[in-house]
Amino acid sequence: MTTAEQGAHPVRALRELEDSRASVRLRAAMTIGSTPDPRSVEKLVERCATETDFSVREMLTWALTRHSASVTVPRLIDELVSERPQARSQALHTLSKIGERRAWPAITRALLSDADDEVARSAWRAAVVLVPEGEESALAGALATQLGRGGRETQLSLSRALMALGGTASATLREAVTDLDPRVRHHALATERLMRDPDIGFEFAIEEAKRVAVLQDGPGGGA
Repeated sequence: MTTAEQGAHPVRALRELEDSRASVRLRAAMTIGSTPDPRSVEKLVERCATETDFSVREMLTWALTRHSASVTVPRLIDELVSERPQARSQALHTLSKIGERRAWPAITRALLSDADDEVARSAWRAAVVLVPEGEESALAGALATQLGRGGRETQLSLSRALMALGGTASATLREAVTDLDPRVRHHALATERLMRDPDIGFEFAIEEAKRVAVLQDGPGGGA
C-alpha cells in the first residue's frame, strides 16, 4: 500500500461508518481502531449515539479505547449530558472500558438513577470501575436507592454492581432488607444471598428472598 493509500484508508473508514450495512460499519470501526488518529474520535463518539447494531457499538467502543484517554475522556464526558439515552449509555460503557478515574466526578447521582434503565445500568457498571478509594460506601448508598427497580436484567445489573463493592455494600444491604417496599426487601435479600454464593443464580436468590421475607413478615406478609 502506498503512502497516499494509507492516508486515505482512515478517511474512507470514517465515511463507511455511515454505510447501511452493519458488516461494513463493523469493519470500518475495526480499521479506525487499528490506526488510531485523534481526528477520528469525534466521529466515533457521534456514531456511538446512533448505531443500531450491538456488535458495531462494541467495536466503536474498542476503537475509542485505542485512542489517547486525554482526547477521548473529555469528549465522552460531554456525552453524559446528551438528550439521547444511547449517547449517555454508550459513553458510560466506554468510560468503564477506558478505566480513567478522572472521569469519576462525571458519574453523577442523576446518571445512577437515570430514568432510562440502560443508562442507569451503564452508570452502575462504570461507577464500580471508576470509584476512588474511600468513596465506595457513598456509592453503595447511592446504588441502594435503586433496589427493586425494573425487571430481571436491571435488578441483576444492580446486584452485580453492589457485589463488586464487596463488604462495603453489606451495611447498606442490611438496612435495605427492612425497607417497607417488598420489591426493595426482596432485591436486597437476593443480593445478600448472591454475595454469599454467587453460583446459585439470580432467579433462585429472588425466590428464596421472597420466602424469607414472608417468614420475617409473619402471617399475611409478603403475599
